[in-house]
Amino acid sequence: MSADELLVVTLAGEQDVFLLRQRGREAARAVGLEAQDQIRVATALSDLGRVLLTGKRVVVAAFAVTSAPSPALTVRLRTGVDRLPVDEPGWATAERLLDEVCVVNFRGRVEVRVSKRLPAGMGYPGQDELVRLRDALGSLGETNAADELRAQNEELLLTLESLERKQEELLTLNAELEETNRGVVALYGELTEELDETNRGVVALYAELDQTGIELRRASEAKNRFWSNVSHEVRTPVNSIVGLARLLLGPGADPLTADQRRQLEVITGSGTALLTLVNDLLDVAKAESGRLEPRYTEVDPRLLLARLRDGFLPITRDSAVALVIDDLPDAPPPRTDETLLGHVLRNLVSNGLKFTERGEVRVTAACDGEHWEFTVADTGIGIPAEHVDKVFEEFHQVPGPLQAKSAGTGLGLPYAKGLIEVLGGSLDLRSTPGRGTLVTVRLPLRAPRPQARPRSALLVTADDTLRARLTTVVGPLVGSVRETSDGAGAVLMAAAEPPGLLVLDLAAPHADDCLEGMRRDPRLVATPVLALESADHRDRHSGVAVLRTSQLSTESVRDGIHRALAAVDPATTELVAGS
Repeated sequence: MSADELLVVTLAGEQDVFLLRQRGREAARAVGLEAQDQIRVATALSDLGRVLLTGKRVVVAAFAVTSAPSPALTVRLRTGVDRLPVDEPGWATAERLLDEVCVVNFRGRVEVRVSKRLPAGMGYPGQDELVRLRDALGSLGETNAADELRAQNEELLLTLESLERKQEELLTLNAELEETNRGVVALYGELTEELDETNRGVVALYAELDQTGIELRRASEAKNRFWSNVSHEVRTPVNSIVGLARLLLGPGADPLTADQRRQLEVITGSGTALLTLVNDLLDVAKAESGRLEPRYTEVDPRLLLARLRDGFLPITRDSAVALVIDDLPDAPPPRTDETLLGHVLRNLVSNGLKFTERGEVRVTAACDGEHWEFTVADTGIGIPAEHVDKVFEEFHQVPGPLQAKSAGTGLGLPYAKGLIEVLGGSLDLRSTPGRGTLVTVRLPLRAPRPQARPRSALLVTADDTLRARLTTVVGPLVGSVRETSDGAGAVLMAAAEPPGLLVLDLAAPHADDCLEGMRRDPRLVATPVLALESADHRDRHSGVAVLRTSQLSTESVRDGIHRALAAVDPATTELVAGS
């Protein structure tokens, strides 16, 4: 740090406080400090002078310009004492008005160093400027108390004028802020009103969606009941028609004319097609209603595929399409429902043969140690890209010349996909028009563990909208639902009739009491709990399955119920689920 000394003044006694103040103000003016900074330097030096120049003490004040860390006016006040009181009011004034105030020991004597930075952008003065500053400060004449008091009064007036301007600026800013605040308040009111209106619309939409969901579920149940009832009613007479027609065509029947035989064959073919449709409808209705229960056994894939090949021999013997079944790997047999898997593979092979004019339908199987994978690939006409996703819709049939020639209901692929999902697997279809279709069936090596289904649920929430949504979603997943809005009342209801599942809104009144009460009762301690929470209640509870209220859907609730059941002891899960 370089320093260029500008002025040295020797002060003695309290009467020189005015001189120190005056020299400080002039030095600050000379180096270019602003008027307010000049007053700050003069006032700080005046207060320090009152502390240092007590009695007959002598103080040497050296004024200089320093360059580091930034250009500044520095004043060194050298005293002849070895210690100074630093708790006097003058020290606090100087520290508040100046950038730096420090006390150092210089040659065994106390030295006070203070500095005030020059205005931003002002560089360090050159040599010519330093000479001019020394001359200007060195030519200053003697001062007296009256002159200094006059100067202080001028400084005070200047300060007052500055304060008045700042006061006016503050008043202007306050007026602008008040205007801005009024605008913000008005905007907030508009936004709040719009948000309230949006919330009302959302609540109405949720209610409409809940009602629509209920109506759709009822319609689906009615459709399944209709299919089941109609199919049962139709299957018996159709069976009779087909059976009688076959008897009339059989070898022991009375002789028939060619025209009679042709008509009976038409009856038999039409009756068989109708019977196939009726059986498909029954199977689809069972799969959709959840009443289709697989019978798991170890299945021999070789025997299964051999029977599949034999079943299609009458069709492929004289056909331009070959049914090829590749060799199977040596792997553990899958544990699954042989009948349902056979239905699926027959359906897929039948589709491949039906929509392949020449070439082959190839069936392969592989095992990776955890899953068996069956693929059915044909060289047929393929499926256009816009129909690939639609083929799993009930009754959807891809338009085309081969479709017109082939009898079908449009239920085969939806039924196959539903069966594979019941068996815990997946079915994937990929097709290229003109090149063929590849269907992949993937099944677990071992039968999936059946998921417990609670026969009853106790729903606890005080939110009417949430209650309606939960009733719509939870209802189909459990046997029955009871409702209450209070956690304390829920414990009493659970004690009277233990539920298979507790669905608890953590925002409901006495929700914590509900959990504690359930844990204290030996009959209820193993009850699975699905807790519904918002972000405000995050991680409040442990040992329960948690679901965010913002993520409610049939799939998320189903997953939450499974997690709640899995969280309790397996030995008690079966007991609770069956309560």
